Amino acid sequence: MSDEPFRLRVESDIRSLAADAWDACANAPGSPPDSAARYNPFVSHAFLSALEESGSVGAATGWLPQHLVLETEEGQVLGVCPAYLKSHSQGEYVFDHGWAEAFERAGGRYYPKLQVSVPFTPATGPRLLAGNGVESEAIRAALAGGLVALARLRKVSSVHATFLTEADAGALEAENFLPRTDQQFHWRNEGYADFEAFLDALASRKRKQIRRERREALENGVTIHRLTGAELTEEVWDAFYSFYIETGTRKWGRPYLTRAFYSLIGERMPERILLVMAKRAGRWIAGAINFIGSDTLYGRHWGAVEHHRFLHFEVCYHQAIDFAITHRLSTVEAGAQGEHKLARGYMPVVTRSAHYIADPQFRAAVAHYLERERRYVAEAGAELSELGPFRQQVAGEQADEP
Repeated sequence: MSDEPFRLRVESDIRSLAADAWDACANAPGSPPDSAARYNPFVSHAFLSALEESGSVGAATGWLPQHLVLETEEGQVLGVCPAYLKSHSQGEYVFDHGWAEAFERAGGRYYPKLQVSVPFTPATGPRLLAGNGVESEAIRAALAGGLVALARLRKVSSVHATFLTEADAGALEAENFLPRTDQQFHWRNEGYADFEAFLDALASRKRKQIRRERREALENGVTIHRLTGAELTEEVWDAFYSFYIETGTRKWGRPYLTRAFYSLIGERMPERILLVMAKRAGRWIAGAINFIGSDTLYGRHWGAVEHHRFLHFEVCYHQAIDFAITHRLSTVEAGAQGEHKLARGYMPVVTRSAHYIADPQFRAAVAHYLERERRYVAEAGAELSELGPFRQQVAGEQADEP
């Protein structure tokens, strides 16, 4: 690529780009085979186009698509970057509300800003989509530079790229983006033969706690069902959407995703979706949606219309681990926040974001804040790692008790 001229352009509708061209950059199914490629469902054309087509994302919701496209002069797509012009800071899970307030108190205009992310999805994955070829590093660098150019063109205060891979974070930091860290809780598969083998790795008290949770979650006639592929019927989506609305209204005030979004992903990527649903007395009462990557199960959101003791842990965490072991997935990412996940085998993991701040004085203030925040995140992660449920992390317990 370095010897050939290329150009950058912006697309305000992902459907203007051919799905196979986008997915080749994102290492999605249908892209050229490569043993090192890792599929992340959230940056696929199917997922991102469903957000736009369903009205979950768009000018009306404050997420105006500004996807960056790197291509040759002949129009061959080399790399892409999902980006949005934002008029607020909702649905991002990396919080900058305080920055916005401070900048505006000082007389600046924080919004609009440019957001490089998958809307409403706190899951680490590629953002500078450069395929997996020999030129991928150069393509990432060109996309990173293009984001700075787009920020200047749109006259925005800042660019925020969230839940980044290490490669993307490095490319952005080379373009003067400020690094930021946070923490999630992920489960790692250590080659367990089954769920019992995983439990055997825990200290006895933690093992007993999980067995109790799984047993009591199914009291009162509750049954658990894993649905994927053709099992994702409109009747199932109706039930799940009712859970999402009930929980989303309580937690966020206004749920982000429309009902049409679920029909679209159910049609376009059914084999990449796992719904864990709970049923009682002949009706669905709770459920959690997961997305299946090449080596990771991504837990997203859950909801319920009946609340039973430990049902949330069973549907969201224990079932995800069981599925990952059965299907030999290496990781379960269970979404944002939640130290309660630690006792269930989900350990602290650093997440990365990068932030370009146009105003020099504001940039200096943010840089100072982020330096202190990174130290805190590192210290908190180290402390929490020592509190994990595994035998070597829990001193003084008889780990061989059943």
